[in-house]
Amino acid sequence: MIVLVNGIGNIGTTLLNLLIDYKETLGIKIIYALKNTAIHKWNQSEIKILEKKGIVICTNNNKDEFINFSDIKDEIQYIFDCNANSFGLKNKEWYKSLPNLIGCSAQGSEKGFGIPHMAGLNDDLILNKKFVQIVSCNTHSLAAIINLFCRNNNDLVDGDFVIVRRSEDLGNHQRLVSANVVSRHLDESLGTHHSIDVNDLYKTKNIELNVQSSDITTPSQLLHTVRFNLTLSKSININDILNKIDSETYLSKTSKFDSNIIFELGRKYSPYGRIFSHAIILNNNLLINKNKIKGWAFIAQEGNTILSSINAFLLQTASKHHFEAMELIKNELIYKEW
Repeated sequence: MIVLVNGIGNIGTTLLNLLIDYKETLGIKIIYALKNTAIHKWNQSEIKILEKKGIVICTNNNKDEFINFSDIKDEIQYIFDCNANSFGLKNKEWYKSLPNLIGCSAQGSEKGFGIPHMAGLNDDLILNKKFVQIVSCNTHSLAAIINLFCRNNNDLVDGDFVIVRRSEDLGNHQRLVSANVVSRHLDESLGTHHSIDVNDLYKTKNIELNVQSSDITTPSQLLHTVRFNLTLSKSININDILNKIDSETYLSKTSKFDSNIIFELGRKYSPYGRIFSHAIILNNNLLINKNKIKGWAFIAQEGNTILSSINAFLLQTASKHHFEAMELIKNELIYKEW
């Protein structure tokens, strides 16, 4: 399989490192990376690191020393679109023109790009599908929490979520805020885009959710956090909840209360310095009253979407080794406790 990562930014570079390390496991022959912005002296060192790992850099600028994308575009069989917001949707039109493209995924905000997907939730629905939208890291967390408690369609009576957002990535300085900023509700019944997106994700399984969400951005560049408040159709006890958390492959737990400690542990011990769980639930800080559950979870930005991108690639290309590859990668990347 010949693949292209379109966009060498925060998500793209981590994905490239993962693809090169698991190249044989994933059945990949060549990994191209398309650099869309200009290459200057100050950012050449990062490009050279990727090249040294075995990644082939290409650009759309004939003046650059790298391969021109037009020369290799007909080879591409799968594309991971890792560009900034809205670019994935714009790129979809020229992706359609590629003669040997089997599949493509785009990250986060690209609603309408393809079937919304989160690994472990609707895997069967994207098999052999050409275009898939990997839902955002926060949507991953909401869906994972709902999925934890509500396996059946009628288990969830209602759910309310408050997402406490970090303002942006560590390497950026464009959207930092100096005080808490509340997000505007986009829908008078659903709230922010998080509940809208998780609803759309579950609709792929013909499930309608009764959920709401709100969002506040904080002066932090570390982890997102979510406060969840669920009402179930039946009572549940703490032991059942803890057993459920332990049995969920994509979920982790922690008894720590400080996101900076969790972030630091991820930077020190987790592959590529990232945490790959869909969500990290504070298992010693849950409030349970019969059929009502309230609690907190930390959200490791983009690590969960990268894992879902790999899952989508294997399913969209109908890899015979999907299960074995994902089991290996999950076991090596997801730490069950922090």
